[in-house]
Amino acid sequence: MNLTIGPLLYWWPRPALMDFYAQVADGPAQTVVLGELVCSRRNEFKLDDWLDLGRDLRQAGKEVVIATQALVMSEAELRTLRRVCEQEEFAVEAGDAAALRVLARAAAQDPGRPAFWLGPHLNIYSRAALEEHAALGATQWVAPVELALDALALINPPPEPVLGIDGPIRTEVFAFGRLPLAFSARCFTARHHRLRKDDCEFRCRDDADGLLLKTTEGEPFLALNGIQTQSAALQCLINQGPLCAKAGVASLRLSPCGQGFTRVVELFDAVFHQGLAPATALAELRALPLPGELVDGFARRQPGLEPLQPLPSEALV
Repeated sequence: MNLTIGPLLYWWPRPALMDFYAQVADGPAQTVVLGELVCSRRNEFKLDDWLDLGRDLRQAGKEVVIATQALVMSEAELRTLRRVCEQEEFAVEAGDAAALRVLARAAAQDPGRPAFWLGPHLNIYSRAALEEHAALGATQWVAPVELALDALALINPPPEPVLGIDGPIRTEVFAFGRLPLAFSARCFTARHHRLRKDDCEFRCRDDADGLLLKTTEGEPFLALNGIQTQSAALQCLINQGPLCAKAGVASLRLSPCGQGFTRVVELFDAVFHQGLAPATALAELRALPLPGELVDGFARRQPGLEPLQPLPSEALV
């Protein structure tokens, strides 16, 4: 299975961001998704900067995709969205229906332009919905994070995959990282600091992995990341290889975190491409300074915060 580095969901200082992608360029992941997905006020890196970075990563042998914002709320954000969708250097991952409309129109006018992907925040929960989007020109579907792996096998089954204009639609799953759960017009990070959204002082730069939110009992529950709400725990499918294969998963998305991520990518590569035992990799993952516990409940039709469980023996048959 292909390894994809998902878009950076946090606002890291420019030097840290550049150092991170230099490590990605030397790492084993085949695909990198770039761009600002969460908040347009995070403008230290503009579209031209993302495109320059994409060119550098392409020179390093990576496939590069540019993502659009998942929640568009202003004309300025629409203008940026159109610029992302209309550039023809890289494929685009549609973050919302506005991007989908621009991309579908462009694909109809120029069949030779780069294909586009369906991002995880589009509401695609059935085969009929995937077929409808595939007809617009999409080639890859990033499944919503709460879908179980056996549900993916029903929506886009390997024996009878949904067909797009260039062949079968590829399925990608969110395999590592804090789960992106929701977006809001309100900035929860600014609210936490008693600031207005338009005068937020860019406080999210202080939280490399978002701002942890605990229950009244003191248990980690959610993470606040500007207008995005995430899980406090990290989804991890490193021991779900057999179920991923059975579901026809073509690519695993690894979402960046502030510490230990380079080793995370290496361990996923070792398990899925080099034959390392998942139990060995999992033991090392748990020893890393990751920002949360590892869970995989959604993948197994359980509550998302369910801790990692070993695969039942019947799933290995």
